[in-house]
Amino acid sequence: MTDSGAAFGTGARTGATTATTTTTGVGVGPYRELTFDAQGDVDPATRAAVARIEATDLLVFAHGWNSDRTTATRLFDRFFAPFPGLVGTGVRLGYVGVVWPSIRFSDEPIPDFDPRAAAAGTATGPDTGPDTGLDTGTRRALGAFWPGREAELDRVAELLDARPESEAALAEFGALVRELANVDRPGPAGGPAAAADPGGARGVPALFARDVRAVCRELADALAASGADAGDAPGLAPGDGLRALWGGAKELLRQATYYEMKNRAGVVGEHGLGPVLADLAGRRPALRVHLIGHSFGARVVSFSLRAVPDGARQLKSLTLLQGAFSHYAFSDRLPHDPHRGGALRGLQRRVDGPVVACHSSHDSALGLFYPLASRMAGDSAGLLGFDERWGAVGHDGVQALPGAPRLSLEAALRDGLPTAGCVSVDAGSVVRRGGPPSGAHSDICHEELARIVVGAGRMGR
Repeated sequence: MTDSGAAFGTGARTGATTATTTTTGVGVGPYRELTFDAQGDVDPATRAAVARIEATDLLVFAHGWNSDRTTATRLFDRFFAPFPGLVGTGVRLGYVGVVWPSIRFSDEPIPDFDPRAAAAGTATGPDTGPDTGLDTGTRRALGAFWPGREAELDRVAELLDARPESEAALAEFGALVRELANVDRPGPAGGPAAAADPGGARGVPALFARDVRAVCRELADALAASGADAGDAPGLAPGDGLRALWGGAKELLRQATYYEMKNRAGVVGEHGLGPVLADLAGRRPALRVHLIGHSFGARVVSFSLRAVPDGARQLKSLTLLQGAFSHYAFSDRLPHDPHRGGALRGLQRRVDGPVVACHSSHDSALGLFYPLASRMAGDSAGLLGFDERWGAVGHDGVQALPGAPRLSLEAALRDGLPTAGCVSVDAGSVVRRGGPPSGAHSDICHEELARIVVGAGRMGR
């Protein structure tokens, strides 16, 4: 999300968000925010405020990448705005915005959000040189995302600004990014661990284990393919100088934040949001809950299903908007390894209604860059070689799940959605705006998508 105002405040634990129960900035109500830190711990004041909402149906929306609470609230306001006019007379809606510590680089566009108007007190564009540098807002957001790492981040920013023609400098940058991402650590207890990588060193993702020069060259090529400025020259030839690779180096830093957000989103969902929902169901058994997630926020709401008891009936729908996790997550058997299932195998049955995956081919973040962050094995075709194992559900919908229908957005709105199970909805007719490098990834504030949520939750007129 666009940087506006101070980044998420940090608490005693890594990446803790500042507690709030305010309704400021959201035009619908009753509205409350539910805040989590990076370890999935919920702020108790926000949890209590959500439990007091009087409603028949509760819309719980987890944002994706973000850098400050103000812009997250703006997103919730924009997305929730159509709902009062779409639901039936017997439906009393309550609204919850799930706020968790994530990050967005400010060169990633959001349609209809004016970064200059929103960036109160920050620079209005890159102020540290070419596009390979870090603007003020992104540098601040990185400090909040990785608290206590100011020295490493200052050196990273210095190298991106200077773009030295030096193998040693590029190697130093790669080592710093690897240290920031902490890719050698095991996952949290019970949470998503760093997957083993047959093609990497000691289980480290290939993106961080390979020669940094080769990785930066391929990432620069990926930027050029997306239409973004990759530094001095797009479409680098093998003989191009090292200075031309720093655009790819900045992308490596961005990929490190994706790697961290991917793990963090699973933890927040399973150990944070899931238990909150289970507790809420015990306190308010008649309350109908509808989960919505964008980008890595889709991973948050989906992994919350791990903490929902079998046979629970309170979760009435789950809608994924450009979800940044595997399109095989709900599969019983992986096509490339039939002895294994997806990370959320069978958990769609814990939703008393449909799991709707909205996807768009106009999303460059998921169609091009997500596979780079997700690939955990070496590939002789190179980082850019397409491999369906690493596809995102927000790029092409739910895969390898027999009987899961695939609908156009128009058909889903005209004919309705299934009452249970997974369904993929091609939303490319409306999710289509946005420039490089992320494309239409954040183009989600459309009444048509609100109508999908209403249809999934059987809340319509």
